Amino acid sequence: MKQSLALVSLVVADYDEAIAFFVGKLGFELTEDSYQAEQDKRWVVVTPPGSAAGLLLAQASNDIQRAAIGNQAGGRVWLFLNTDDFWRDYERYRAAGVEFTRPPLEQDYGTVAVFRDLCGNQWDLIQRKG
Repeated sequence: MKQSLALVSLVVADYDEAIAFFVGKLGFELTEDSYQAEQDKRWVVVTPPGSAAGLLLAQASNDIQRAAIGNQAGGRVWLFLNTDDFWRDYERYRAAGVEFTRPPLEQDYGTVAVFRDLCGNQWDLIQRKG
């Protein structure tokens, strides 16, 4: 049996603001943006360059969903973005105004720093050793 993770749903306040952040600041690719008439919503997928898995940007449509924006992991680091060049991406993200909440650290497993997305969710930017 072979399985793989295809999408992770990320609750956002606004589709277009989220696209601007993930595509404009992080350099993700907009792989789909289509209107779903039967549900009156958009199906918006952004994908890191070279990745098979992506994020489904899900615009909050009720109070429960709005309450989850920025806190989908209860304040913990939730998503882990691997890179083949930590310092290139770190400097590019900083120049684009991405907020880092923990500075770069050299760990046994690689170089890592924590940043927040536009909603406040925490991510690891990580280049693994080996």
